[in-house]
Amino acid sequence: MSSPIQRSLERLTLSRRGFLAGSTAGGLVMAFGGGAGVASAAEALEEKRFAPTVWFEIDTAGTVLVNIAKAEMGQHVGTALARIVADELGADWSKVGITHVDSDPKWGYMVTGGSWSVHTSFQALSRAGAAGRIVLIEAGAALLGVAPAACNAVNGEVRAGDRAVSFAEIVQRGAIDRQFTPEELEAIPVKTPEQRNLVGKPVRALDIPAKSTARATYGIDVELPGMLYARPLLPPTRYGSSVTGVDDSEARAVHGYQGYEILEDPSGTLQGWVVALADSQWAALKAADVLKVERTPGPTAEVDEDALLAHGEALAAGDGGVLFVKEGDVDSARGDTTLDATYRTHSVLHFTMEPGNALAQQVDGTWHLHSGNQWQSLIIPVLARALEVNEAQVVIHQYYLGGGFGRRLWGDTMLPAALAAKAVGRPVKLVFTREDDSRFDCVRSASVQTFSGQVADGRAVSVDSAVVAGWPTQAMAPGFMADGLEDTGKLDPFAANGANHWYSLPHHRVRVIENDLAQQTFLPGWLRTVGPGWITWGVESFMDELAHAAGADPIAFRLAHLDATGKNAGEAPNSVGGAKRLAHVLQVVREQSGWGRELPADEGLGVAATFGQERARPTWIGCVAHVKVDRKSGVITVRKLWQTIDCGTVVHPDGALAQAEGAALWGVSLALHEGTHFENGQVADRNLDSYTPLRMADVPALDIRFVDSTEFPQGMGEPPLSPVAPAIANAVFAATGVRLRDLPMRPEDVKAALDVA
Repeated sequence: MSSPIQRSLERLTLSRRGFLAGSTAGGLVMAFGGGAGVASAAEALEEKRFAPTVWFEIDTAGTVLVNIAKAEMGQHVGTALARIVADELGADWSKVGITHVDSDPKWGYMVTGGSWSVHTSFQALSRAGAAGRIVLIEAGAALLGVAPAACNAVNGEVRAGDRAVSFAEIVQRGAIDRQFTPEELEAIPVKTPEQRNLVGKPVRALDIPAKSTARATYGIDVELPGMLYARPLLPPTRYGSSVTGVDDSEARAVHGYQGYEILEDPSGTLQGWVVALADSQWAALKAADVLKVERTPGPTAEVDEDALLAHGEALAAGDGGVLFVKEGDVDSARGDTTLDATYRTHSVLHFTMEPGNALAQQVDGTWHLHSGNQWQSLIIPVLARALEVNEAQVVIHQYYLGGGFGRRLWGDTMLPAALAAKAVGRPVKLVFTREDDSRFDCVRSASVQTFSGQVADGRAVSVDSAVVAGWPTQAMAPGFMADGLEDTGKLDPFAANGANHWYSLPHHRVRVIENDLAQQTFLPGWLRTVGPGWITWGVESFMDELAHAAGADPIAFRLAHLDATGKNAGEAPNSVGGAKRLAHVLQVVREQSGWGRELPADEGLGVAATFGQERARPTWIGCVAHVKVDRKSGVITVRKLWQTIDCGTVVHPDGALAQAEGAALWGVSLALHEGTHFENGQVADRNLDSYTPLRMADVPALDIRFVDSTEFPQGMGEPPLSPVAPAIANAVFAATGVRLRDLPMRPEDVKAALDVA
């Protein structure tokens, strides 16, 4: 069964479309299309009378160009998607290229996040490539004077025995006009895993040359003639602030200063904003430094981190919230031992290396926004409301992202540039300083999870849990909210996923609760691995507590609860095998890590498992951490991480490994080093002098392996992050007997816990 998120995406992106292939002036063009009222495929393609438009094409030189409607932020998504098309076509990989396209309704719903890209595109692109192969073989067979059944497409050629014709020659000589109905397209067989030449095989990533030679263009690189530069002056609170006066007497002494604008935002997104304008970036920065703005702050100007967490704990202690999981009856369950625990995480920033930026220009009534963005279809309606135009009058020009991690899912950095450009009637390029970027971040909310569990006869009898945090989906994409059980209301699935785990428990209840104080204070955001990134912290740490209370080995205890019965059996196509596959990666990582061996004093191994990103679309991961704890300093050193990953078919192995490595290391960063706190309604840490992510000296050894699988491909960008923190904390317990329940695990927290122990 698909998740509410997947069903929403399917409603927005999929329809029963046919497939068109035809010769045009530029070559052979292939696309999905409606086909209604179209005389021929060639005519439709030439006149672009379908949606989405050209998906891929082959020019007269035989180059296959694949259009990519996903954002590239270091994950090589274009390479992965182009592999799918090229493999089914039988293309020569050295003649495959990609183009990252700008926003347009013809591309369908545009979003890059949730580890969705390969998973949601695989079937459609496979069938499109297969349809293209059929067209090429038919045309090639005609040129060779043989039957299509005698031909195949290999490495950019159609071959029949020892004779061949290249894709280039087919495009040059063949007049192709072919349509496939939706039913025909669905019936086309795609290649079996054994027949694939590109998917799952080592090939070069297509975007690396441009990045390595400085030819890649990022949003921050774009400039236009006649533009002004802008720097924002942010309000003291995200909501409710208003400007009461501006004094720019000192700013007027800055050479190049062009004035300021108090931004009026009809969308209500920006409240109490002022921008300084100048004819250079330097002048905009200097003018903003001396511009004096008087404001009335919003009502949350005195909220701090302690208040946010205390409010979360109070909400968890109540009986409110939306019912997310209900198995059995936790209220009547009885066990031999009862455990209660509270797990918390502090606020986290995205800290992309490329700070927020945008360039806005109006041309002939259409607004052009130049910026790297992950979710064009989400922000375009907001931009249209802010600029008071139709959505068709807003175009986002896409560029490489110098890091996204979920921050650029919400494109609000484009709003101040657009409103400033509207106010002055000129193009405006706005770049946030690092401090501005941090203050305006969509922070991953501080969270609270409470657990009450019981064990008997070496098994978990019941777990009752409350999960409390700010809800990003409620604030930014309410259409993706999901229904709770028993008519208890709507919940944010991005703040709930992970609590609905695959362990079989007789009695299990989860309530998901919005921290309304967090919601009023800041804009909660999606950060890499979203809900599972902090929910798995509590679930897997508490699972470890239950195992020790039951006197069981932590891996053996988990395996005993992964019986794949009932709802945990899994279903096709996404979760075939169910909990058995999670059990398998745990069994493999147990051997991989040498689990159970003797270690020196104050060293330990800890385990955690995950199924991110969503239960309906699981990537199964077993993770073991090896740590050493310095009792004097409280410093935790992660010596090594092992992960075994089952993500189904691995489309781009090099990219998948890179993503797993990056996610695992960010997991270490969030576990031990990274986090901020709210102070006077804003984040206190705004630059890398006090916000201290993982440094090179602290990078552990990594041993990450993939299960060889032919199951449907799942996401890889985010899931490997989720199990790292609980694996580390569980290893600390194994090494010292101390149970840590707050993230990040700072040395002072370790020392305090050791003192109590």
